[in-house]
Amino acid sequence: MDFNEQTNINIEEKSNMLWNHARNLSGLFRPHEYGKVILPMTVIKRFHDTLLPTHDKVLETYEKVKHLEVNDMFLENASGYAFYNVSPFTFDTLLSDSTHIADNFKAYLNGFSLNVQDILSKYGFDNVLDKLIENNLLFYILQEFNKKESYLGADIIKSVDMGYIFEHLIKTFSESYSEEAGAHFTARDIIYLMTDLLICNEKDDLKENGVVKTVYDQTMGTSQMLGCMEERLQSLDSEAEIRLFGQELNPETYAIAKSDMLIRGGNVSNMRYGNTLSDDKFPGYKFDYCISNPPFGVNWKSDEKSVKAEYNTGSNGRFVAGLPKISDGQMLFLQNGLAKLKDTGRMAIIQNGSPLYAGDAGSGESEIRRYLIENDWLEAIIQLSTDLFYNTSITTYLWIIAKDKPSERKGTVQLIDASKMVIQRRKSIGNKKYDITPECNDIIVQAYGEYKNKVYEYEGKTCESKIIDVVDLGFNKITIETPLYDEDGSKVMNGNKVKADSKRRDTENVPLTQDIDKYFEREVLPYNPDAWIDKSKTKIGYEIPFTRYFYKYVTPESSVDILDRILFLEQEIQESIASLVDMGGGYFV
Repeated sequence: MDFNEQTNINIEEKSNMLWNHARNLSGLFRPHEYGKVILPMTVIKRFHDTLLPTHDKVLETYEKVKHLEVNDMFLENASGYAFYNVSPFTFDTLLSDSTHIADNFKAYLNGFSLNVQDILSKYGFDNVLDKLIENNLLFYILQEFNKKESYLGADIIKSVDMGYIFEHLIKTFSESYSEEAGAHFTARDIIYLMTDLLICNEKDDLKENGVVKTVYDQTMGTSQMLGCMEERLQSLDSEAEIRLFGQELNPETYAIAKSDMLIRGGNVSNMRYGNTLSDDKFPGYKFDYCISNPPFGVNWKSDEKSVKAEYNTGSNGRFVAGLPKISDGQMLFLQNGLAKLKDTGRMAIIQNGSPLYAGDAGSGESEIRRYLIENDWLEAIIQLSTDLFYNTSITTYLWIIAKDKPSERKGTVQLIDASKMVIQRRKSIGNKKYDITPECNDIIVQAYGEYKNKVYEYEGKTCESKIIDVVDLGFNKITIETPLYDEDGSKVMNGNKVKADSKRRDTENVPLTQDIDKYFEREVLPYNPDAWIDKSKTKIGYEIPFTRYFYKYVTPESSVDILDRILFLEQEIQESIASLVDMGGGYFV
C-alpha cells in the first residue's frame, strides 16, 4: 500500500525525518541497531505529545488517587487514553536542565502506566538509555525529538497516520536489520499474497456492513501480518471490526508489535508475550483467520516436556495428530494454528519443503499430514520462489487450510507452482532478490480462485495450477516377508508358521487407489513366489510430492548433436591457436 494513501500528512517524509535522528549515532550503534533507539523514542514521543493536553489534569487526579491500590481507571479517564504518565516532567522541562537530564528522564519514564513500561522493558531500552547517557548523547536525542517537525501528538497526527509512520519505521528497521544481521522479517509482498489468498473467495461476504472478524498470528514478530490483514479486510468494509490477536517469543519484536497496537489505539491486551508451543496465551480461543510464518527447522527440545504432556491429553490438546521429529517444530505450529480455527476458519502458513514429505508412514509428520488430509482441511499449497526472504534463499511453500472447504473443492488439494511469478529487484536486501509485485500477486490469486488445471502467463512468466484428488496423496506401506531357510534349503518353522528371514524383509508403498493384494500378486509374487504380507505391520502414510507433479521431461541432446558441437569447438580452438602462432612469431617456436 502507498503509505500516503488516505492520510493527511506525508508519511514517508515524516518517518524518514524521525529515522534521520540517528545520524549522530554511528560509531556508537551499528546501522542495523539504530532502530533500538529510534523505535522506542518514537513511542515515547508519541505518547508524550498525545498526553500533553491532559498532562495537568492527570497530575491533579494522581494527587487525589495515588493512595489507592488500584487507580488506573481514574488516570486513564483523566488522560483520555489507555495509557498515562504521572511524572511532572515534559520534554521541554527535561531539556531545560541538562545537568540532571539523565535522572529526570528516567523519572519521566517511570511515570508511565505499566503497559507502556512493559513495552520499554521488552525493547531493552534501559541498556540503550545507559549507553546514550555514558556517551553524552541523551540530550542530543531528546533535542532532536523535541523539534517542531518531530511533533507526534494525536491532535495533528491521527492514529491511522501514526500507524503508517511507525509501520514505515519498522520497515526501514527490518530491512536494515536483515541486511546486516540476518533477522527474520517477512517481506510485505509475501504477506499481502497470504492475506489475498485468505479472503479471495469471501470478498462478497466481507463487504457486508459492520462485519466482525478475528485474526490470530501465533508467531507475530512485529505484528505486520496482523496489520496487513486488518488493512485488507477494512479495504472491503471500512466499518468492519477487526480484532487482532498475537503471541511472540522475542521480547524486542514483541515490544514493536505492542507499540504498534497501542499507537493505533488497538487492544494491547491481545498482544501477548511468551512461547506459543509451551505457554499458549490463548487457550480455548477460536479465530476466523490464522496467518503466520513460524520458524523453519527449529529444535523444540526445550519445549518437549510441555508439548508431550499436552499431546498425551489426546483430543483435548493442540497436538492431537502427532509429534514431528525434535529437530523441526514447524508442524507443531501447523497444528496449533489448526486448533485455533473456528469451524469456518481459514489459515495461511509458510513452511519449508520438509512438511511435504518428511517422515515415513506412521511417523509424527506423516500422521499430521494424514490428519489434515483425511479431515479434508488442506485446501491448497503454493510453491513460492527462492530468494524471497531477507534471511534465507530456500524454496518456501504457502499452505492454505480451510476448516469448511467449498463443496467444489472437497476431496481435492490444489497445488500451484508460483515459483517463477516474481520480478527481480534492482538491489537485493540481504537474501531477498525477488519481489512478488502486485501484478504477480494478482496472477497467483487468480490461479487459486479459479481452481482449474491451467497454466497462467504474465510477461513471459508462468504460474501453473493442478487439482489433485486427496486419495492420490496416500499410500499403504506394506511389509513383505520371505521365508528363512536352513542349511538344507528347508523352510524354518516357528510352530505352525513359517519363520521370516529378517535380513530379506522389504517394504512397498502401495497407492491407496490400488488394491493391496492385487498389487502384491502383480509386483512381488512373480519375483518372490514364497513371499507374504505381514498385514499387522501395514501403515497408512501421506506425502505431497509437489516437485513430481510439476516435473517437465526434457529430451536429452542426441549424441550426434553433442559430437558435432565438440568437433566445431575443436575447430575453433585450432584456428585460434594457429592465429596466435602467426601473430606471435618466435614466441611459439
